[in-house]
Amino acid sequence: MKYAQLGTTGVFVSRLCLGTMTFGGAENAVTTAMGRLTQKETEVIVGSALDAGINFIDTADVYGGGASEEQLGQALKLRRHEVVLATKMHARVGPGPNQVGQSRIHLMNALENSLRRLKTDHIDLYQLHNFDPYTPLEEVLRTLDDAVSQGKVRYIGCSNFAGWQLMKAAGIAELRGYTHFASVQSWYSLAGRDIERELIPAVADSNVGLLCWSPLAGGLLSGKFDRSGTSDPGARRAQIQFPPVDEDKALVIIDQLKIIAERHQVSVAQIALAWVLAQPAVTSVITGVKRPDQLADNLGALDVTLSDDDLALLDEASRPPVSYPGWIQSYNGKGRVPTGYTYDGASWQLGEPPC
Repeated sequence: MKYAQLGTTGVFVSRLCLGTMTFGGAENAVTTAMGRLTQKETEVIVGSALDAGINFIDTADVYGGGASEEQLGQALKLRRHEVVLATKMHARVGPGPNQVGQSRIHLMNALENSLRRLKTDHIDLYQLHNFDPYTPLEEVLRTLDDAVSQGKVRYIGCSNFAGWQLMKAAGIAELRGYTHFASVQSWYSLAGRDIERELIPAVADSNVGLLCWSPLAGGLLSGKFDRSGTSDPGARRAQIQFPPVDEDKALVIIDQLKIIAERHQVSVAQIALAWVLAQPAVTSVITGVKRPDQLADNLGALDVTLSDDDLALLDEASRPPVSYPGWIQSYNGKGRVPTGYTYDGASWQLGEPPC
């Protein structure tokens, strides 16, 4: 197993994080597509992950209507000390007007309920599952800071934030002396590279850990889908079109993934995961599975080293179109350095531009 430092903390987490959206839940379209694993199946997956060296597990209070946290807590009963345990709050968990969002009332209630379901006295990484436009960030950060001071939370993070929201939170935390976000959890995949425009530069500037969910785009890049359709009608992506992607572009990406996978003699999913793992800003990649063989295949991505040619092919197939103001800042920035320097999209370098 390989590990990376989580932001500026002294904590090291496995490059693959076990996602738990497949654990438990009542029968409905979403949970059935995700997996609805039983307690016994959950324990097999969790045990296999820990035995393989994964020390980072991510869940949320809304997964499986709370069943994911309950089953994970039971599965970790004897091995809690081995895990950097992460969960999230924000989504609606009940019919009441205050059973959603990030008000002080809901945040504190959600934290207590997660602690109870997870059968633990602390959460290592407590994350906001989304941005709440109704609750001032100062109130949210003050409440999270209190949770850290109480010892119920070790570190805090956010998920699905825009770059400006992440930096605003950093400014408030610095001004008020509150605990800073250690990480941001975002969708990042060959089929979805939107965060490269604003969020990744913000992550790099603030030294925040980047955790990536749905690296296979909901199974679209798993090897089960191509131009002829799917080899598995029961696959999650065949039932739920999430996250949304440009399907025509995704097929071009899959074409390249299959070529590179054959060259390396590995699975298509391993190449897609290896690409995300190869991105400099990425700390850990969250992968959810239904079966132990899927977990074993995903773990194999850690042993895949993509060549410069591989990366170039995948970049060409998946590169998002340029956007404003990025293109004009890059263009105008050329006059700020001596002749002979080139801009690679992130910094100025002496010599020829990268291929």
